[in-house]
Amino acid sequence: NMVTVFVVWTLLASLITGAMYAWDKRAARNNDPRIAEVTLLSWSAMGGWPGGWIVGKMIHHKTSKPSYQIKFAMAILVHVAFVVVIWVALGNLIR
Repeated sequence: NMVTVFVVWTLLASLITGAMYAWDKRAARNNDPRIAEVTLLSWSAMGGWPGGWIVGKMIHHKTSKPSYQIKFAMAILVHVAFVVVIWVALGNLIR
């Protein structure tokens, strides 16, 4: 069912996004190549924002950069809007 798909996708995307936050934090500390903000934000918009938010808070990554936090909030809004549109569209198809 759609709820199961949504939950599984959110968990998977959150694990990937959280891992990317941790990788990027390590890269920042070691002066290694970083993960582009657009990649982090794209994964957040695709449903990984819970993982990005949780890991970001845990490791203090991207939490003190207001410009990123605004973009992150926008990514969450994009994701929520997408989910609502899909939910409504599928609900109308099922009826």
